Amino acid sequence: METENDVSRAEEMKNQANEAFKGHKFSQAIDLYTQAIELNGNNAVYWANRAFAHTKLEEYGSAIQDASKAIEVDPKYSKGYYRRGAAYLAMGKFKDALKDFQQVKRICPNDPDATRKLRECEKAVKKLKFEEAISVPVSERISVAESIDFHTIEVESQYSGARIEGEEVTLDFVKQMLEEFKNQKTLHKRYAYQIVLQTRKILQALPSLVDISVPNGKHFTVCGDVHGQFYDLLNIFELNGLPSEENPYLFNGDFVDRGSFSVEIILTLFAFKCMSPSSIYLARGNHESKSMNKIYGFEGEVRSKLSEKFVELFAEVFCYLPLAHVINQKIFVVHGGLFSVDGVKLSDIRAIDRFCEPPEEGLMCELLWSDPQSLPGRGPSKRGVGLSFGGDVTKRFLEDNNLDLVVRSHEVKDEGYEVDHDGKLITVFSAPNYCDQMGNKGAFIRFEAPDMKPNIVTFTAVPHPDVKPMAYASNFMRMFN
Repeated sequence: METENDVSRAEEMKNQANEAFKGHKFSQAIDLYTQAIELNGNNAVYWANRAFAHTKLEEYGSAIQDASKAIEVDPKYSKGYYRRGAAYLAMGKFKDALKDFQQVKRICPNDPDATRKLRECEKAVKKLKFEEAISVPVSERISVAESIDFHTIEVESQYSGARIEGEEVTLDFVKQMLEEFKNQKTLHKRYAYQIVLQTRKILQALPSLVDISVPNGKHFTVCGDVHGQFYDLLNIFELNGLPSEENPYLFNGDFVDRGSFSVEIILTLFAFKCMSPSSIYLARGNHESKSMNKIYGFEGEVRSKLSEKFVELFAEVFCYLPLAHVINQKIFVVHGGLFSVDGVKLSDIRAIDRFCEPPEEGLMCELLWSDPQSLPGRGPSKRGVGLSFGGDVTKRFLEDNNLDLVVRSHEVKDEGYEVDHDGKLITVFSAPNYCDQMGNKGAFIRFEAPDMKPNIVTFTAVPHPDVKPMAYASNFMRMFN
């Protein structure tokens, strides 16, 4: 039973948590709300507030749990349904979200904000039903790439931008394209098609797990999520040099979404891949998928800057991206993390048929979605997809496959990186001041052969044109950001 003292201390903790939240210190806010809940678990506001903080860290599974608890404590507390609905929306679970917003509307019939969100949610569900009704079975789908011949697309004489002469993407072309992107100019569709189609061909020939060899005396750089933050990508190249045979990179997934320069990023990375396949390696992230791109802005941005056909083309090409890389037979690099079962071998990852949208369970899902946890063993995912895995899981996986280190991305870190699991796992995240609000640094890791010790370089965000993150996201997602 809570004492009066507990109740007043809990309220004090909540006030401190609110201040931390306002300062975008969401992890700190979660810790403080947790302390408030421990002192007084019968206050629905604390649970709903903690749910909101989890949402800000993209921990939608935890947000749903907390919001459900707020509803349990007070079934008439509209914010509980509201927070849970928002978390369901963020996961693309529109039908579940709709039920919660209908409940918000019942509790607050005259709230214009609730009405607006309910309307947007109804639209999204209707659209989803329509898309399901007209969708073609996977076995009957025709490749959109096969229907495009970029050679037949005319380049108007007044076009003054970067041009690819013939079939070859050269460094001069890439540099000119970068300069134009920097000045917010667009690339002609013919050349955009050429880059994406040539990249598709290169990726198609790769296995699901790619081996990378770094000769003695040479170095190799691994970058984490860049999430449409093109000007920060340019800064990485300023700090560490452009990709080349002598200066190779691996970009570890989540190239697009959230940031509003995702088209520029993807065309840049793909152009380098065409120019010199061994100067840049690309891994699939959980955001290289149709469901995420529909919600978090990439689809809208592609439609705005290129065309509807490019939306389909990118969705197809993302299915060709490899799922993991091994550097010098020692370093396992993957976007998300490890598995719900022990004994997974590299050969099992090589054998994954990756040419599809990511499934909701199994090895491919876990590679893209899982996160490390501090406790040993395995736990439910705070994201609501994949799982959380402890240091003992990492240790066994490395021993089973004669590896030294796991490098993964997928999570914002204040310093741009974090070392966990007794130094056996490093998270690297390369989008500083993520979404223009997290205040985090970005990082990349340089490895030098033969010792392959991680040398971590951190950096801060650089200015970008006044285009907000999520500028092209679906209406309902913009409402919540």
